[in-house]
Amino acid sequence: MKKLKFLFLVLIVAFVTVNVSAQEVIKPPKYPDGVYTKENTRTRRAIPYPTLREADVMWSKRIWRVIDLREKMNHPLYYPDEQILDRKSLFDVIKDAATKDGTITCFGSPAIDDEFRYDMTKSEIDGLLVKWDSTATAEDPNNPGTFISAPQKEEISTISVWQYWVKEDWFFDKQRSVLDVRIIGLCPLIEKKTESGESTGASTPLFWIYFPEARPVFANQEVYMRHNDAERRTFEDIFWKRMFSSYVRKESNVYNRVIFDYKTGLDQLLEAERVKHDIFIYEHDLFHF
Repeated sequence: MKKLKFLFLVLIVAFVTVNVSAQEVIKPPKYPDGVYTKENTRTRRAIPYPTLREADVMWSKRIWRVIDLREKMNHPLYYPDEQILDRKSLFDVIKDAATKDGTITCFGSPAIDDEFRYDMTKSEIDGLLVKWDSTATAEDPNNPGTFISAPQKEEISTISVWQYWVKEDWFFDKQRSVLDVRIIGLCPLIEKKTESGESTGASTPLFWIYFPEARPVFANQEVYMRHNDAERRTFEDIFWKRMFSSYVRKESNVYNRVIFDYKTGLDQLLEAERVKHDIFIYEHDLFHF
């Protein structure tokens, strides 16, 4: 009986050791990194949405946007490209919550469905984010001058993600007399490359996340704010206050097509601006007498 207890204890210790070593842990500082202890962000909660009934919505429009992380205004969503003690990029927040904590659910194929029907398991997410290059070779240490197969691990990290798709609903709530917007989903995209590693200028979606589910996670993650480090925002604040730059990719339409399917070149940007202008004019006309 004692041997069984000892064996059971050894297995538990081994299991915990494997799990801890498998995760990247940022070592805490020996001394406090600052003049005070930050507690506000860690205890924050996402602001609840106002109650909304179907009878209160007298007009709505579904919009799909693109957030390009190469734009300067969107840099707080992209950086830091490597995790530091008090900040992570948006993609690292999503990845850690999906693969380690399990607090965010990822939805993937078929064909990267944005209706949140096909949720992915942890192993499927890991398989999507980690690839092995079987063509890589290395010199054989036992036989110098000859090369052997040495598969290399290629992991999708923050530097690989350069855009996000945003799915949102604009609506007029007659109960509160406001034109409001709520984000429904978020999808990170990586740059598509050729076999030789050259950029093609196109992008590939990874997975969708349900934004309301991710709001509590975003509310506890700080974002760098210029001019004042004591007045940090969170990712929840960034999206709530619309502190990002984007352009319209698609609006709800009978053909279910994106703007790029029927417009080219400069006309694509003009069509995207037309969609935003129509929403602005609708709100303006509601209160213009």
